Amino acid sequence: MMKVLRDLFFVGIIILLTVAKVSAQVDYNELLSEKEYNPIRTAVPFLMIAPDSRSAGMGDAGVATTPDEASIYWNPAKLSFIENDFGMSLSYTPWLRFLVDDINLAHLTGHYRLDENQVIAAGLRYFSLGDIQFTDNQGTAIKTFNPNEFALSGTYSRRLGEEFSMAMSARYIHSNLTGSTDENTHPGNAFAFDLGLFYTRDIDVSGKEAKMNYGLNFSNIGTKMDYSENTKNFLPMNMRLGGAFMFQLDDYNSLGIALDFNKLLAPTTTYQRDTTGNFITAEDRTDLAVATAIVESFYDAPGVSGMSTFEEEMKEINTSIGIEYWYDKKLAFRAGYFYEPREKGNRKYFTMGAGLRLNVFGIDVAYLIPTTANNPLKNTIRFSLLFNFDAMAAPNE
Repeated sequence: MMKVLRDLFFVGIIILLTVAKVSAQVDYNELLSEKEYNPIRTAVPFLMIAPDSRSAGMGDAGVATTPDEASIYWNPAKLSFIENDFGMSLSYTPWLRFLVDDINLAHLTGHYRLDENQVIAAGLRYFSLGDIQFTDNQGTAIKTFNPNEFALSGTYSRRLGEEFSMAMSARYIHSNLTGSTDENTHPGNAFAFDLGLFYTRDIDVSGKEAKMNYGLNFSNIGTKMDYSENTKNFLPMNMRLGGAFMFQLDDYNSLGIALDFNKLLAPTTTYQRDTTGNFITAEDRTDLAVATAIVESFYDAPGVSGMSTFEEEMKEINTSIGIEYWYDKKLAFRAGYFYEPREKGNRKYFTMGAGLRLNVFGIDVAYLIPTTANNPLKNTIRFSLLFNFDAMAAPNE
């Protein structure tokens, strides 16, 4: 059995290293030309930062992994299949520590099982951008302000059969970036919802127990973020699709692998050309209706850098792959890789992580390793604490 575990481990490492070898050849100087670099721009990008340490340790893969407290972010439909009836988690991420030391993301979640088929959950995500000194046009200091954003979510998840579940989440988003220092701006507010689907099936592999999961989640589908009378921006509306395979090696050892595909559903920036074919102006197309923007997001890429529309649309899909090993359901080791094409942001990084589960408490840690030098995501570390209140009640029953 140890030989099987060793072989599976090396297969996972080879996959990760092969992907990284291709991506490591990127020269950041090439991204300075707008013909080469055309990311999708949205408001409140903090909503797309992986909040928990478990999925962050697996290359940001989580739409179809086994259910946990962070499912409210990755795919709320997974909550119907969560093992414990009542639990909470708290995650903390010091963000962009390579550049500054006072930006951070906190994520608090909790769930409660109503009955065998129904689960409700809530989550609060808070993003602090640190203290910023505001000045007037002459450079005179006005005040120091801490820009911040938060999102408050509520979820209802229901199992519709032995193997299938659905969920809906509602979300209120608040973004205060200027503290009304500029009389022409104000804090932004928006409302959004998520729709999640989850399918899980037990299978037999060579006489061993295994499980195959599939997940689909549409998130942050909602109103535009308004910071002024003349400026409205789309939320990071997103579609995440993926699968996960978990294999029970023996009574104590299990191994899982997860694969996610992720696509923003906001409009792609388009460009106009002059008579020589050069790109001269950008158009964000923020006047589109939300439903129209979602539909057109699948075919609106202008085809920069000599690409066809289809080629650029394919570049807008990010890929996450991760592996997770558990010993006796108590000790976990994780690794993963996240890939984003250079034309759409060029985020490429390895991740690794570990987890420990005790009777009532659990802890996860994840660490991010970029494949390029001087990357602002360098040295990103995440911490998560988990609480299983079922275990607290068990001795009294």
